[in-house]
Amino acid sequence: MRTIAVRRTVLAASAAALALLATACGGSGDEDKAGDGKGKAESSASASAAPAAKALTAAELEKAGLAQADVKSGKVATKVAATDDIAKDQVKTDDAACLPLAHAQAGVAQGEPAATVKRSWTGDPVKPSEGTNPEDALLAALDVDKMLINLASYEGDGAAQAMKGLNDAATKCAGGFTATVSGEKMQVVKVATAAAEGGDEGSAITLTVAVDEGIEAPNKIIVVRKGATLVTFSAVNLAAMGTGEDFDVPADVVEAQLGKLG
Repeated sequence: MRTIAVRRTVLAASAAALALLATACGGSGDEDKAGDGKGKAESSASASAAPAAKALTAAELEKAGLAQADVKSGKVATKVAATDDIAKDQVKTDDAACLPLAHAQAGVAQGEPAATVKRSWTGDPVKPSEGTNPEDALLAALDVDKMLINLASYEGDGAAQAMKGLNDAATKCAGGFTATVSGEKMQVVKVATAAAEGGDEGSAITLTVAVDEGIEAPNKIIVVRKGATLVTFSAVNLAAMGTGEDFDVPADVVEAQLGKLG
């Protein structure tokens, strides 16, 4: 689910409730696990050195896409909701160098893929125990992870080039940027990177986004290249969007999707 849609969902819980959550949780969690901007992921091989691999067809990508049977929890949607199915021309940035990051966050494929497939995954809400106070119950109800997954295949060294372009953008835009997604602005105040495992090369990127006055929330992106296929996971947590607290990307979902690519 894209940031703007998540923000609307959270704000719908009422401004008073969000203020209460922000107070109860003690402010923002700026110390994200992706690092402080010094942990830029290093590619395991340069784009020019990457071996050519066969681009998967749309049908092959569809077969490789995450399915409900592949996960033990949460809900997989093989047809992404219209509000989350963002087209490339709906994403813009104030600095063109940062556009790859905005595309990744919105679940849009990098560059010009030969084929692309999208999925979404929504975690199971935590059910508070009987007698839980209203504040904790509200926080538990919002503590839901949501993830957009984009699988894109490329001809030649297109996947490696796309990966390089994304890593370059993370370096150039570490100090933040402004994006417009479907006509609505998103202010990214900083970008931090770390390495991600599971393929030929990968990056874990955290965009710290200004959500509301005094609240900066993490949006997390994991991008992994396997041969000629690039898989992008764009994850948010509803509670984190209201409190600024950090959260972990569901590793089992990422592993399940990468495992289907062999």
